[in-house]
Amino acid sequence: MGQLLVLLAISALVWWQLNRWLTDPGLSSRIVHHRSRIDRFWERSDQNMRAGQIVEAERCLLSILRIDDKNAPAYNRLGILYAKQKEYFNAIRCFEIARTIQPGAASLHNLGVVYYDTGNYEKASLAFKQAIDLDNSSAFRHLVYAKALEQLDRIKEVTVALEKSLDLDPNREIYQILLKHYERHNLADKAADIRRELNRLINLGRPERLKRPERIVVS
Repeated sequence: MGQLLVLLAISALVWWQLNRWLTDPGLSSRIVHHRSRIDRFWERSDQNMRAGQIVEAERCLLSILRIDDKNAPAYNRLGILYAKQKEYFNAIRCFEIARTIQPGAASLHNLGVVYYDTGNYEKASLAFKQAIDLDNSSAFRHLVYAKALEQLDRIKEVTVALEKSLDLDPNREIYQILLKHYERHNLADKAADIRRELNRLINLGRPERLKRPERIVVS
C-alpha cells in the first residue's frame, strides 16, 4: 500500500511539472533566449579558436556549459582545445563526459587519440573500437585502431583492422602498411598477393596516400 501511494505521488508530481511547462507563457521565450545565447557563444568560440585565442575560446565554451551542462558538442570541443594544448587530463575528462551524455564517433575517436598519446593503449583501443561500432566507414579510424592493437601485441586483430582499412580505401599507402605487417609476421602467401596488387596499382597510377583527417576530429 505504501509503495502504491509513493507511485501515485510521483505520477502527480510529474503531471504537475509537465502541465506547468506546457502552460507557462514565458517558457518558450526562455528556451529561445538560451538557444540564442548558446549560438552566440559557439560562434565566438569558433572565431577565437581560428585566431589562436585559446583562453577566450575556453571561456566561451565554459559559458555554454553554464547554460547547458549537458551540451556534449561543447564538452567535445573543449576536450579538443585541451588536447591541442597537451592538457591531457582535462581533455580526457571532457571527452569522457561527452561520450557519457551523447556517445558519438568523434568524441570516442578523440578520447582514443588522447589515451594513445598518454600510453594507455588498452583504453585507446577500446575507445577506437567503440567509435568504429558507431561509424564503420572510416579507413583512417581502422588504421589508428590497428596501431593501438599493435601496441598490445594483439596481432590477429591488427590484421583484421588493417584489412578492413584497405577494403574501405584501397590506396598504395595502406597496401604498403599491410605488406609490411604480413612480412613482419611471416604471412608469406598474403604478402605475395598484396605485393602483386601493389605493383598493379603503381602501374595504374592510383592514389599513393590515404586522405588523413586531423588526428583530433571536430564534430
